[in-house]
Amino acid sequence: MAEPVVRIPDAKVALSTASVYPESTATAFEIAARLGYDGVEVMVWNDPVSQDVDALRRLSDYHQVPILAVHAPCLLITQRVWSTDPWVKLQRARAAAEKLGASTVVVHPPFRWQRQYARDFVTGIWRMADETDVRFAVENMYPWRYRDREMLAYAPDWDVTKDDYRHFTIDLSHASTARADAIQMLDRMGDRLGHVHLADGNGSAKDEHLVPGRGSQPCAELLERLALSGFDGHVVIEVNTRRAMSGAEREADLAEALAFTRLHLASAPKVPRW
Repeated sequence: MAEPVVRIPDAKVALSTASVYPESTATAFEIAARLGYDGVEVMVWNDPVSQDVDALRRLSDYHQVPILAVHAPCLLITQRVWSTDPWVKLQRARAAAEKLGASTVVVHPPFRWQRQYARDFVTGIWRMADETDVRFAVENMYPWRYRDREMLAYAPDWDVTKDDYRHFTIDLSHASTARADAIQMLDRMGDRLGHVHLADGNGSAKDEHLVPGRGSQPCAELLERLALSGFDGHVVIEVNTRRAMSGAEREADLAEALAFTRLHLASAPKVPRW
């Protein structure tokens, strides 16, 4: 039997609720439904709705948009969301994912000043992963830069492939900011790649999160590799639309990102993944 010309993986394409900021979590569900996304990833942050499992379930049911992933509150601005204890944050993220039917919790490596948390992080993530069917997918980050200075803000490392995790999230905007080769990082992750944050970048010191195709990252190549490999995780559009001048412009950006992603997930070249 001839090999198929096009391979379309089981991966679903989701919208991160962070992609509509400064609009609300509720707005993200509306847009995801209107544009035809397969689901959403909930960024848990200062919006009270993002922290409320019952409210999230009602939004999901009303818009008929499943919640595919929960992003634990790991940002500087969410240090007091769901406790100041980082392990409690992860426990609540896991509980939320289980109640909402999400398959993945996205988590950042610790900040260096969270010394005890950082010291126990790798073994702690394994322990939590052993207690649930939810994937804890640890996300690559980047050094912080100011002018000619570089600060290593994350521990054990911003490059999560240097440590042993069951599942990874690859974020192409973060790879761009780190000035890392995203395809080489993908190769190191191998079959432990569980989740994708798709966004573009041009190597700026600022985390850009551009619409895929508007920067220099290998967004198309990465998607084509996923299609060839039969990737069964989720591809999440996590872009910055803060500069959109109107709701219509924001939706146009998110529609473009969705079209780009589906096009390249369905156009795999016949070359090995890794």
